[in-house]
Amino acid sequence: MWKPNQPGNNSPSTPEPVRPTPATSPSYDAGPTRQTGAGNATPASAVPTGEQATIGKSLIVKGELSGSESLYIDGKVEGAINLPGNRVTVGRNGQVAANIVAREVVVLGKVRGNCQASDRVDIRSEGSLTGDVIAARISIEDGAFFKGGIDIRKPGGTDLKGGTATSVAATSTSEPVAAKV
Repeated sequence: MWKPNQPGNNSPSTPEPVRPTPATSPSYDAGPTRQTGAGNATPASAVPTGEQATIGKSLIVKGELSGSESLYIDGKVEGAINLPGNRVTVGRNGQVAANIVAREVVVLGKVRGNCQASDRVDIRSEGSLTGDVIAARISIEDGAFFKGGIDIRKPGGTDLKGGTATSVAATSTSEPVAAKV
């Protein structure tokens, strides 16, 4: 065993690098509480962990994914994705055949399935989404492909499963969309 204070040992010791902590943003959801280090009970969603799980290029997942952190998908996923308070990002290599329920959905790869977002759905220029969208906001960049219906719901309306939230628009197209919404 090496001990730095032993005589005759000329190896310099290198300290462990300091790792920055992720920046946190405030959240105003008054959901379940979490105990913090200072002993204060705060809403669990107000203590963002900054954590993001990743499904790499070579991974294939079949089944239901659920959890309490954001997810980046660069591989293949088939089944259902249920992360209601978090972001789901489908990377350029990502191929998803699943219904997605999340706070925010960003599509850079291919998605076949319905997307339900409490905040927004963002389809980037290289992205492709085939399925219906239910969200408070949607953004479709030039060159993106979208085929399906759009149901814009006011944030804070009732549940996204069909309560009294107001439906603002519904469209369907089979051509690439060439305008931002």
